[in-house]
Amino acid sequence: MNLEEYFARTGYKGSTEKQDLETLTDIFQHHIRAVPFENLSIHCGEKITLELEHVYNKIVRRKRGGWCMENNQLLGWVLKGLGYDTSFLGAYVFNPHQNAYATLMTHLVVKVVIDGKAYVVDGGFGVSYQMWQPMELVSGKDQPQAPGVFRFTEKNGVWYLEKMRRKQYVPNQSFSNSDLLDKKECRKVYMFSLEPRTVEDFHFQCTHLQTSPDSLFTKKSICTLQTPDGFRALIGWTLTETTYNYKENMDLVEFVTLEDEEVEKTLKEKFNITLERKLVPINVKGTYTI
Repeated sequence: MNLEEYFARTGYKGSTEKQDLETLTDIFQHHIRAVPFENLSIHCGEKITLELEHVYNKIVRRKRGGWCMENNQLLGWVLKGLGYDTSFLGAYVFNPHQNAYATLMTHLVVKVVIDGKAYVVDGGFGVSYQMWQPMELVSGKDQPQAPGVFRFTEKNGVWYLEKMRRKQYVPNQSFSNSDLLDKKECRKVYMFSLEPRTVEDFHFQCTHLQTSPDSLFTKKSICTLQTPDGFRALIGWTLTETTYNYKENMDLVEFVTLEDEEVEKTLKEKFNITLERKLVPINVKGTYTI
């Protein structure tokens, strides 16, 4: 495993000498635009494991993506290798359909401290809730980014992330009431504490999320990737392409339904993913929003 091979994977050609916010942001943005957030292994007969070497080979050498425990673990390894002050945190994801936070800590994020200021770096959430820049760990401050306005709020040692989105224009009206569309303009994303975590803290969750019939990840095949002006997502057979702020305070959200034979071609053309095993797409309704 080496950093040069990782940077060739993400296309980053900038400085690796400075441990500043500008360099961190640049490395991070190259990652989220090159490495998809995806759970396709579950739906093509592969097991997801968290050993760093396995994660590295999957994402860097096989040019795949991964979910938070893979993407953010790799990102944390890269940043630590460059000399950044990093640690892992564990978060509980908000479920809008249950209007509650999960009771299982399933989301791994990276905390980075630069010149005494703490930032959250999360390259493993995907869709419209994927931050594009490291977020300063301060309570009550709006942090506008291309995807929308993010904000942390701290109460009694617990930190909450929420996001305010723009209005959405959906040209294909047959999708205007799709359960893939988020109906709320302000959405809770996850909550976490500042207690440092290790990858070992997520081994049970990694197994549970890919085997439980109640898991979002067994109910949907998901592949999402950030683009220079928005993001694209393939959930089951539904391809979504979102353009942020295509008109003032409005995002363009375009939907199309693929045929079975179009799925793997779309993964290659839109996400640069070639699977080694046959994918069985799935999309159980009512469990995911973009």
